[in-house]
Amino acid sequence: MPKPLSAQTIQLVKQSVPALAANGADITRRMYSLLFQDDHIRELFNHANQGEGGSQVKALAAAILAYAQNIENLSALLPVVERIAHKHIGYHILPEHYPYVANALLAAIKDVLGDAATNELLEAWGEAYWFLADILKEREADIRSQLESQQGGWTGWRAFRIEKKTRESSVVTSFVLRPVDGGLVARHKPGQYLTVRLTLSDGRTVKRNYSLSNAPNENAYRISVKRESTGQGASRYLHDAAEVGTILEATPPAGDFYLPDEPQNPVVLLSGGVGFTPMVSILETIASEYPEIETHFVHGALNGQTHAMDRHVRTLASQHGRATVKTFYSEPLGEDAAGYSHDHDGFITVPWLENNTPFDSADFYLCGPKPFLAALVGGLTKAGIPSNRIHYEFFGPTEDLLAA
Repeated sequence: MPKPLSAQTIQLVKQSVPALAANGADITRRMYSLLFQDDHIRELFNHANQGEGGSQVKALAAAILAYAQNIENLSALLPVVERIAHKHIGYHILPEHYPYVANALLAAIKDVLGDAATNELLEAWGEAYWFLADILKEREADIRSQLESQQGGWTGWRAFRIEKKTRESSVVTSFVLRPVDGGLVARHKPGQYLTVRLTLSDGRTVKRNYSLSNAPNENAYRISVKRESTGQGASRYLHDAAEVGTILEATPPAGDFYLPDEPQNPVVLLSGGVGFTPMVSILETIASEYPEIETHFVHGALNGQTHAMDRHVRTLASQHGRATVKTFYSEPLGEDAAGYSHDHDGFITVPWLENNTPFDSADFYLCGPKPFLAALVGGLTKAGIPSNRIHYEFFGPTEDLLAA
């Protein structure tokens, strides 16, 4: 553990909370503008959430404020530290990158707060930054060591070839990836994601996190990607341009959202849209390794055209024997009929879960779009489910979800 923060630093950071609450977004926006003046630092980031008013700006502002508010109770931030550490593994953030962020953050505080950013305050925030950075670097070193030591493990970027491309629905396609070097791959934890680096048709390089949709194995990974009509074009490239044989790069599987090695409680898997992908990985794992675990796979889709992997999921559940599958369509088409193509019209709700799942004993795993997660994470919490039984995956900044 790093050296404890000084009493003066704690006091000054706490005193800065009102200024951070009022100016946090301006500080983080300025920080990113300074940070991205360096091209090799800019290339480390996923820029889908950046930009003027981007959600990453607000997310970082919220994180800095939370750090200041909890400067004397850092145990409250440990789950966030774990999530950030895994993101850094995915994007291959290394110890030598931290000084760039420190310099940009302190300069941004000075630029935005002006005379209120005294030398004493900047020194305090410098100490606070490096205290947290050292915690992150230690955790990241542990994760990298574990990855390197396991069979098929590696660190940094590794070339993979698309071995198989399967259209799963009108909007989702799966890609099986094998390493170009012909070696084994690290067994991921069911629920984790793969960070991939793609060179698009126009020459731009982009990075994305995609949940792994297959059970852990030593041979290959599968990602199942929704084609998005907006954004920087990563999903459109995979759907429209990438073919069997296309090469991309990936860092090792990462993420703090996963099924534990020895699950004890009933499992409820809740997904919306393409959020089904980590749930399929978890269900495949339960079907093959945990025949005694009661499992409920509950999925929400728009309709039968967008619904992916339903037959595969139901086959897994049937083979397991203690797993059930229920599907909800929020915008059913004319050919869709409840009881035939799906189970229920509408949305998954907490009252439905109370009546149809082992509500008081289950672990709940959730993945899906922001409204889906905000409604169900908040609803489960309000219904009395303790936080240690609510596990969720969310790609992108999480400030709105955490606030909910």
